Amino acid sequence: QMNNATGVLLVPTGACTTPAPLMAYARGTDVNRSRTLASASDAETSLLIGLYAAQGYAVVASDYLGHAGSALPYHPYLHAESEASTVIDAIRAARHAAAQHGLQLSGRVMLSGYSQGGHASAATQRAAEASLASEIQVVGAAHLSGPYALSAGWRQPVVIAGYQFFVPLMVRGWQQVYGNLYTQIDQVFRTPYAPGIETLLPGAGASFTSLLASGALPGGLGETPTQVRDALMQPAYLQDIATRDDHPLLLAARANDLLGWSPRAPVMLCGGSADPTVLYAVNQAALATDFSARGVRNVTVVDVDPVVQALHGVNGQAPTDPTSAAFGTYYGNYHARLVPPLCHAQARALFDTLR
Repeated sequence: QMNNATGVLLVPTGACTTPAPLMAYARGTDVNRSRTLASASDAETSLLIGLYAAQGYAVVASDYLGHAGSALPYHPYLHAESEASTVIDAIRAARHAAAQHGLQLSGRVMLSGYSQGGHASAATQRAAEASLASEIQVVGAAHLSGPYALSAGWRQPVVIAGYQFFVPLMVRGWQQVYGNLYTQIDQVFRTPYAPGIETLLPGAGASFTSLLASGALPGGLGETPTQVRDALMQPAYLQDIATRDDHPLLLAARANDLLGWSPRAPVMLCGGSADPTVLYAVNQAALATDFSARGVRNVTVVDVDPVVQALHGVNGQAPTDPTSAAFGTYYGNYHARLVPPLCHAQARALFDTLR
């Protein structure tokens, strides 16, 4: 079945006279179905313009299936195969558009993505190098703060910040793809959240704050991620995941893990080790260890946490009082605002050596 997706091509202008390398970018999670990266006012797009397009890179950034102009009625969230196919199709579309508009591309392709996009960019590198090497010359990749070990995350005692957004997206998306995670939605989610949750995310015009303010999802001032999980999820469903090795959700998670492959092009893994949303030890450190155990040597691992602390902490250190406003602000912004520009700077430095 064919499905459409949208995106944006950002191109260097002015003094750039040499063919441009193409950087294919996958964005982070969003609950707003209407949002598109084809907007100069979008914060993520502005970052791509300033750090890449303005520095001589052509950038193609995908909105994903089920978002923006896509007609698919759901988003296959953290489904590696469809993420990869969307980014690959974006590369093809960018080449077609470049030819139409007289933009010369060098043929060299870099891959990157942040958060969900880190999962998508890693999935894209794996797919492109496995079967499309003659079509797409991947010369380097920077996978940033991605959830690469999804199955391990389901059996960790630590619950992530943003659980109430990511888990419904994941369950809904994998149910649509695999069809066996539940027969009734209230097997997974508790009242009052189960009714309507299947069509809640992503929603037209929705935002993280509006979903909480309206009570559509649990989570409020002072509530811990564990309290949010316990309000949202059916205990029996979580118990089944913890005790059944053949649980359908766990099998779906394993099918979308990004362990067990060997990248050919140089890879940078960048994240922050205190990230409360995409746990560093479970994901980035695990993928780096997996690569190393199989003899992969072209991987650079960067932890930007010391820089985050120096720039945004209290007296150069992470705040430690969980009741303080500084603590909430620091960790509330850690994943979405503090880490991205630092990891993108690291990615650009790598790509500059490969262009």
